[in-house]
Amino acid sequence: MHLAYPAVLSALLFCTGLYGVLARRNAILVLMSVELMLNAVNLNLVAFDVWLSRTAEETLHSGQALTLFTIAIAAAEIGIGLAIVLAVHRNRGTADIDKLRDTSERHDPDGTDHDARTAEQSDEAQKAEATA
Repeated sequence: MHLAYPAVLSALLFCTGLYGVLARRNAILVLMSVELMLNAVNLNLVAFDVWLSRTAEETLHSGQALTLFTIAIAAAEIGIGLAIVLAVHRNRGTADIDKLRDTSERHDPDGTDHDARTAEQSDEAQKAEATA
């Protein structure tokens, strides 16, 4: 089998994953797209390792060892990512990335921070009570 077949398949998988990361708004689908991109890299590593082991006299299989490390990192990433997405979904009620970005910080139209303004108002109220 030629090197071009797995390389083209890897490129198609990576482009599909990249489209999923850029176009999707659901956090779980974005994580799945990242996993698709990592699997494309794994396919590329193994394909080039097999191709280089045929041409080289020594077979070190470093591409396959790197693939195992990538799989372990991807498993940890998906576990932590899903835990974060579930915690955010429980607190906010949605996993939509745009809605989460909009509710992350509350700013008033005049540019001041909501929490800083309420702290100033409470300080003024305390001063008014102390003078009364």
